Amino acid sequence: VQLVESGGGSEQAGRSLTLSCAASGYTSTILRMAWFRQASGKERQFVARIYTSGDGTWYDDSVQGRFTISQDTSKTTVFLHIASLIPEDTAMYYCAASTAWQGDYDYWGQGTQVTVS
Repeated sequence: VQLVESGGGSEQAGRSLTLSCAASGYTSTILRMAWFRQASGKERQFVARIYTSGDGTWYDDSVQGRFTISQDTSKTTVFLHIASLIPEDTAMYYCAASTAWQGDYDYWGQGTQVTVS
């Protein structure tokens, strides 16, 4: 499985941004996908998760209400919509996929940078 993120960039605070993660390869094995982020000098942080079955989403408390994770009908592209951007959202955003219902993620993308000023 390969994951490629896109949609990052520089944006002003208060505006919105949508990140995309396109999965390829043995995508039928993926049971859940997630977004993580890592700000400079900080540890990687879980942001949001979605089951490819569409049964549920989960968010870190720090982003609840502003972030929305979703997927397309083919279930091979996952999106992360970030509303009301704040400077603290500045980070490298990574997409991850897992072939298990829980535990560590097996596959990771290269990341897409989001900078909020």
